[in-house]
Amino acid sequence: MKFVAFFEELTKDDVLIAGGKGANLGELTHAGIPVPPGFVVTSKTYDKFMKDTGLFPEVMGLLEDLDVNDTKELQRVSKQIKDIIVSAEVPEDIQTLIIESYNALCQRIGREDVYVAVRSSATAEDLPEASFAGQQETFLNIKGAEDVLKHVQKCWASLFEARAIFYREQNNFDHAKVSIAVVVQEMVNAEKAGVMFTAHPSTGEDILLIEASWGLGEAVVSGAVTPDTYSVDKATGELLNFKIGEKNVMFKREDGKTVKVPVPDDMKEKRVLSDEEITKLAELGRKIHEHYKFPQDTEWAIEEGKVYMLQSRPITTLTEIEAPEKEEVEEKKIILKGLGASPGLASGKVKIIRDIDELDKIQTGDILVTVMTTPDMVPAMRRASGILTDEGGVTCHASIVSRELGIPCIVGTGDATRKVKDNQLITMDGTKGLVYEGEIAAPKEEEEKVIGEIPPEAPLLTVTEVKVNVSMPEAAKKAASTGADGVGLLRTEHMMLTPGVHPKKFIKDGKEEELIKILVENIMKVADAFYPKPVWYRTLDAPTDEFKTLEGGEDEPYEHNPMLGWRGIRRELDEPEILKAEFKAIKRLREKGYTNIGIMIPLVQHPDELRRAKEIAEEVGLKPHRDVEFGIMVETPAAALIIEDFIDVGVDFVSFGTNDLTQYTLAIDRNNELVADLYTEGHPAVMKLVERVIKKCREAGVKTSICGQAGSIPWIVERLVELGIDSVSANTDAVGEVRRTVARVEQKIMLKAARKLLG
Repeated sequence: MKFVAFFEELTKDDVLIAGGKGANLGELTHAGIPVPPGFVVTSKTYDKFMKDTGLFPEVMGLLEDLDVNDTKELQRVSKQIKDIIVSAEVPEDIQTLIIESYNALCQRIGREDVYVAVRSSATAEDLPEASFAGQQETFLNIKGAEDVLKHVQKCWASLFEARAIFYREQNNFDHAKVSIAVVVQEMVNAEKAGVMFTAHPSTGEDILLIEASWGLGEAVVSGAVTPDTYSVDKATGELLNFKIGEKNVMFKREDGKTVKVPVPDDMKEKRVLSDEEITKLAELGRKIHEHYKFPQDTEWAIEEGKVYMLQSRPITTLTEIEAPEKEEVEEKKIILKGLGASPGLASGKVKIIRDIDELDKIQTGDILVTVMTTPDMVPAMRRASGILTDEGGVTCHASIVSRELGIPCIVGTGDATRKVKDNQLITMDGTKGLVYEGEIAAPKEEEEKVIGEIPPEAPLLTVTEVKVNVSMPEAAKKAASTGADGVGLLRTEHMMLTPGVHPKKFIKDGKEEELIKILVENIMKVADAFYPKPVWYRTLDAPTDEFKTLEGGEDEPYEHNPMLGWRGIRRELDEPEILKAEFKAIKRLREKGYTNIGIMIPLVQHPDELRRAKEIAEEVGLKPHRDVEFGIMVETPAAALIIEDFIDVGVDFVSFGTNDLTQYTLAIDRNNELVADLYTEGHPAVMKLVERVIKKCREAGVKTSICGQAGSIPWIVERLVELGIDSVSANTDAVGEVRRTVARVEQKIMLKAARKLLG
């Protein structure tokens, strides 16, 4: 049984004792890659420490009933466990093993008290199917046997960092079965360092992508700087393009400690890597990729001209988005950056839309550039080959519609409408959020906007239904071809506002019948495509700023933040004639034999709103629960916290609108690019509200679903299925992946139940 092993004694097959980091350093050493020497305090040592000190049952007991979604409790338990481990006396035989190994490493190197990095290496870390990277601690510039011993103990404790406990719970890793090894490796006092991917981590493109900065690699890994980025042809080693980053700080060793210092002014915008250094890195990158036969995420450092590899792990984020040809990217200038909201590459002429009257400027294949899109821009968006906006996040109008249309979109650039000019030829990459000067991909001048049907999934049965979100009736056939179990969200905004006339104007002008006809024709297209599968229609939920540009919208009120204002059911109860027109349209479809349509009421925050909406339906002759399924959107914390009161009024189903639920729970305007990086549907508070609603609805026999952006995020889907949600409604392009995720989780649940029965 190995308690300590030097790198040359390890291979990639030793993950169970050396962890992912330690096993890969052994593998790289065997492959002849220049790796600073070191050893691994194996997981067997940690296990022995926990057993000999009697800490294991105590720690597992603290985790047994922990609710990881209770952030304060999670932090408290994490700190308690770490304190227990760090304060424990390490048994003498383990102390001796670690101290003797450090002394032996110093003898090999030929110096006393060598500086080392002490790095955690969890035994489930750096595997293709699980990335534990970054969850445990790393300590740099550690010197002397006593300090090494102390920091090994700190690494053991970091197995119970709050983020690590949360990740294991979310991914069904048994705490009792995840152990930890610790890497002790000679510290490279790097003059420059960074990371190298042996395939593009976002697109899967077959290139080497190198990021570099001054000093230790901590600056790049921690995100403290915007590093230089170099794209290198893997086959030839040729530098395809590079971008100089803003490198304001660096980490270096001073007086035996790691310190963060300002980068000298003459180095901030200076290129970090020479052509010769890029060539050396490229050779090592190719060799590592060929050795593992799988794309790798590596860390490197350069000291006195020598390149060292410090780590290698599989890339776990590869996608199948096509990247532009290498020769096409060469020398192209990046002129804008934003949030990649809808993937793909598009080239075309810029058409800046500052006013709704300018939409006729957009010709097939143009790039539509605006501050933010509105529903009345949808016809022009269909003609465009790409969408570029100043504002917005990944759940804004432009993002949602672009993903459904299947066209590239970049949002939140801040100043696209000022940086580019009308008729300027640009290329936008909706995957990476980059805008290039000139043409890379041919403009899609004659191409159909919906590029073919999505082939149906191979039969894959799940108990949890997988539905699809639909915004435009024209996209219904494409959505139906995914094999979805119905429509979990049919948005009315686009079909109602696309004619360019305020819905209230139809009614004021005595043209209610015309409005009803528009709704009937458009809803019917979707109900037809999916019949007899359910289609849940959400009544009008457009903020006031989306009405202003419509004919008849001149009197719309000004609101400081329309997302928090007069929208959803609150508006429709103030202007019930619009809601009546919607209910009349549903009644007519019901009379035509479309029994698969349900109604969802958006943005409810009090049961009286649901009660009044049902009364209005009754007034037009549409009987909730008998003629049509009637449900609500849970988009406000209020609705989640008093869901029992809504159930008492009567609902057939509830559906989580996580886009709004997230912004209202976290106080984040989801259309504001300044806070877009704080927006996360997986926030513990959001998930806790969702969990509460599912539990109460299950007790009452009310169906639950989700139709927000979170319904397309795999780990959230896993959690929802475990909680017992009845259906998940995803974007069209995510239905297949979500169904596979659902099937996998259901199989896990069945397997767990079977094992429990077998004892």
